[in-house]
Amino acid sequence: MIVRAAREGDIAATAAVAVASYAGAFAEILGPEILAGYDQDFFVRRFVAALERLHVADDRGIVGFSLVTDRHLDMLFIAPAAQGRGVGAALLADAEARGTVSLESFRDNYAARLFYETRDWRLVAEYAREFAGTERHFVRYEK
Repeated sequence: MIVRAAREGDIAATAAVAVASYAGAFAEILGPEILAGYDQDFFVRRFVAALERLHVADDRGIVGFSLVTDRHLDMLFIAPAAQGRGVGAALLADAEARGTVSLESFRDNYAARLFYETRDWRLVAEYAREFAGTERHFVRYEK
């Protein structure tokens, strides 16, 4: 597996990882109505607009990705079938090497929080803000 900058040809596969990952991670947090809006087309548009900030984990196909903006980790997701194989750790190490120092997570995304906390990210804030039309609870981590 290698972590590298994404290319235009990676966008559809990366969007498919995003759709599957969102469904797995956020089903109980967001619910099916909200998740329906985070479909393949949504992520393709987002990734086309952010291609220069998108990195992928490639293991004879895209198995995960990270998106970094101004030293902030916007997204880090792993294909459900690739979880537990070091993909997330490799993507996080790559993001940190690119200068990433902060990230935000849903407060109730306990798997993600454990992942970051076991990699020496520290919780610095807990707050509520609007997301997808509803106030949701978040946490902020810094390195």
